[in-house]
Amino acid sequence: MAKQTKAQKARTGDTLTLMGVSDAIAAVKANATAKFDESIEIAVNLGVDPRHADQQVRGVVNLPSGTGRDVRVAVFAKDAKAAEALAAGADVVGAEDLYEKINGGFMDFDRVIASPDMMALVGRLGKVLGPRGLMPNPKVGTVTPNVGQAVKDAKGGAVEFRVEKAGIAHGGIGKASFTQEALEANVKAYLDALNRSKPSGAKGTYVKRITLSSTMGPGFKIDPATVG
Repeated sequence: MAKQTKAQKARTGDTLTLMGVSDAIAAVKANATAKFDESIEIAVNLGVDPRHADQQVRGVVNLPSGTGRDVRVAVFAKDAKAAEALAAGADVVGAEDLYEKINGGFMDFDRVIASPDMMALVGRLGKVLGPRGLMPNPKVGTVTPNVGQAVKDAKGGAVEFRVEKAGIAHGGIGKASFTQEALEANVKAYLDALNRSKPSGAKGTYVKRITLSSTMGPGFKIDPATVG
């Protein structure tokens, strides 16, 4: 009997084998059998304790193959900056009026961008936007005078990452319908961005575990030793 490849084993339920990126992606795609185009997610366990300020991991990565999602963008801006945001494709733009809408329960957006002069206003929405991970932040390019470019980036495949309390960073890196090559490029970009964001306080092994999965499928483990 011919020896099975790692990807073939994964199709039969072997989710414990450590794989290279290519095999893991092939396994995830093979198991994404739902009747809709499943999202592909990556979860990375990092050797950090985010309770310490010098072990925070946060940033943004532009996925070369995009996300496959229609990202709805809300922008806090006025006058020329508001016009710039609209021209770039923002879904909703405003200032005090947008504040009132969000404060009243409007949440039909996936990303919030603000020009710097709007942050005094936006800051009052901290209790609404903060818990949802939507608060604009200059570290990830969502507080910027260049709101037009920020909108284009958000629409074109920019993904924020942030380590959670358990030391895990996770995010969407595409759809099951993406080609193998497109997903490999996105996984590489995501992991490269995490590595570039390694905090000064991180000790020992930085990337401990990497898991790839689809919306309805099982998770498959990527061997950290096979990625840069």
